[in-house]
Amino acid sequence: MIIDIHAHVCAAPELYQWKANQMSARGAHGFAPKKFADEWVRDHPDTKRNLRVMDTVGTDVQFLSPRPFQLMHAEKPVKIMEAWAVANHDYIAQQVKAFPNRFQGVCAIPQAPSAPITLGFPEIDRCVKDLGFIGLLIDTDPGEGDNSTPTLGDEYRYPLWEKMIQLDLPGLIHSTGCKHGRENYSQHFVTEESLAILSIVNSRVLQDFPKLKIIVSHGGGSVPYQIGRWQADYVLKGGGTVDEFNRRLSMLYFDTCLHARKSLELLLDIAGSGHVMFGTENPGSGSAPNRETGKPFDDIKPLIDAIQTLTDEDRRNIFEDNARRLFSRLKIPRSQEVQTVSR
Repeated sequence: MIIDIHAHVCAAPELYQWKANQMSARGAHGFAPKKFADEWVRDHPDTKRNLRVMDTVGTDVQFLSPRPFQLMHAEKPVKIMEAWAVANHDYIAQQVKAFPNRFQGVCAIPQAPSAPITLGFPEIDRCVKDLGFIGLLIDTDPGEGDNSTPTLGDEYRYPLWEKMIQLDLPGLIHSTGCKHGRENYSQHFVTEESLAILSIVNSRVLQDFPKLKIIVSHGGGSVPYQIGRWQADYVLKGGGTVDEFNRRLSMLYFDTCLHARKSLELLLDIAGSGHVMFGTENPGSGSAPNRETGKPFDDIKPLIDAIQTLTDEDRRNIFEDNARRLFSRLKIPRSQEVQTVSR
């Protein structure tokens, strides 16, 4: 089975139209999240398009979360952002209900700059206990580039780590938009993923929360590719050893949302197949055509298949077993008939 742990909802335009109306009204008509009929979501062309993409690239199951760049965590009033998160989660839950052996839900907890991390805890509980979601996104920078939020190594995040362990929820590091500074959101992702890893490795987080399950998106930002620099920095500034840096790094997990075989090879060499999970964000910002392969950039499975040094066990780890080990709430049987859609 091929499990894609990093995918985002393909929602109907009507959901984003409701968001635009909310932004214009600023709460004048209340903040009740938009509701759609189950059958309408199930049969909508965008839901079917997502399934066709999965069938085309051979993906059996996708873990769906809201699209991060749409989350507007820095928006005011906060209730607009909270209502938008609820509406996204309800929509994803309807897709999971319609296709339970193809989709699973991952929540994007409401976060706001300068607000306690506990702001989103009621929505975590609702998503897990009422909607059956199996993981969550962690936004490293809800201020969207304004430098207002502590790093992941700060005790500001400790209540979240405790909550994740209590519910046995893996967290996927994934920043959102970037309203400040010179980066677009894709560039901001790489920056924030690098900072996330380094702030965790250089702090007491993994010592204080050894059961924490953290997955870093997009192959870990710069860290696997600049690892020598970060090892040297750890030794120089922290007084530690390279072995200790590597031990802490080995407590994290990474997805395969990279668009080049050589990058994937390096990631697997650094992290090992036991800490890398198949993730594509397909369809998404990587769906541009790659002239060299004749496929979209985010058709990542053929790139992994082409790595000849991988063993059968490595491939099972990447495509299925690691996801099952981390996402304990995943209940889809290993062997099943998947629901395909006609093209």
